[in-house]
Amino acid sequence: MKLKLIFTLLLICLPGQSVNAGIVSEAIEYMDGDTVLTGHMYFDDSIRGKRPGVLVIHEWWGLNDYAKKRAEMLASIGYIAFAADMYGDHKVTSHAEDAKGWMMQITSSIDAWQKRARLGLEVLRGHKLSRADDMAAIGYCFGGATVMQLAYSGSDIDGVVSFHGSLPVADEAQAKAIKTRVMVAHGYADSFIPKERIAGFKAALDSAGVDWQFNTYSGARHGFTNPGASSYGIDALAYDANADKRSWQQMQNFLEEIFAD
Repeated sequence: MKLKLIFTLLLICLPGQSVNAGIVSEAIEYMDGDTVLTGHMYFDDSIRGKRPGVLVIHEWWGLNDYAKKRAEMLASIGYIAFAADMYGDHKVTSHAEDAKGWMMQITSSIDAWQKRARLGLEVLRGHKLSRADDMAAIGYCFGGATVMQLAYSGSDIDGVVSFHGSLPVADEAQAKAIKTRVMVAHGYADSFIPKERIAGFKAALDSAGVDWQFNTYSGARHGFTNPGASSYGIDALAYDANADKRSWQQMQNFLEEIFAD
């Protein structure tokens, strides 16, 4: 289903830059009302033709190099990936208070939050190298919650993957609106997410008959996929190489499955 965009969308593709052999990066400016958003598209220009697209949503720190690296990694295995910008104005920080404020500003309105995520999806879907009917979204921490909101909004995509996300619990209407398959990668030692929320999250998906999988990694804390997690000075954040490797492989299996159908 084609989204009816009621806001202004302006695409300005800046000159492509080679990241690694064959991988090209394009900076793309687009608008949400008066807010200028700048995302980054990644694809392998040695591959001919269109390919499935994967939207990448950043952590609460903003669209930093980590999220861009994940998009680049997706491009290297044959996808076109768009690292979307959820904050605008090039907002990136390493300070938790700044990040919390920006995140709360976005999440205070579910409609606005979902709308901004859908805008990034439409940028990806509209790229000349994207197979418009083969779309997925992955997100990290705040980004994990964001891709779930994308699913709750009824977006017509094949799958979403939440890496150490906050697992917002869907209400009945949101759960029934889900059209996509869901994968969750969660650290068993993630102290940010109460067990009651996890149970509620699973129950809401079950009640609506959603096709979901929930993968848990022993000892893994919040932010377990980010090698720089410990640098933020928050005890609850830590990189876990095993959980990172396993969850990335499971994501690849998930994407292969949903795009094969």
